[in-house]
Amino acid sequence: MVNGSVTISIEDYHSFVDAAIKMQEIKDKFTTASKELQVLLSFLAARENLEKYIEEFNRQSKTSKIVFEGTSARIELKNDKENIKEI
Repeated sequence: MVNGSVTISIEDYHSFVDAAIKMQEIKDKFTTASKELQVLLSFLAARENLEKYIEEFNRQSKTSKIVFEGTSARIELKNDKENIKEI
């Protein structure tokens, strides 16, 4: 990390602030959608034997992995090398 300062226009500053707000909204919506998907997967797992399909998905997916703990599902991101986060 380099220490220093930079001068930008007020217009650019507000563009950065607006972009940060929009990104947070998108992140919140993504988090809600992923939780809903986990609930759906948990619901299906309790009713059907989906194990072979989930294993196939996990082999083919480059970005995420579905993990079942009993009938509860969790989606993990494969790309997060430092710390695999639950969505």
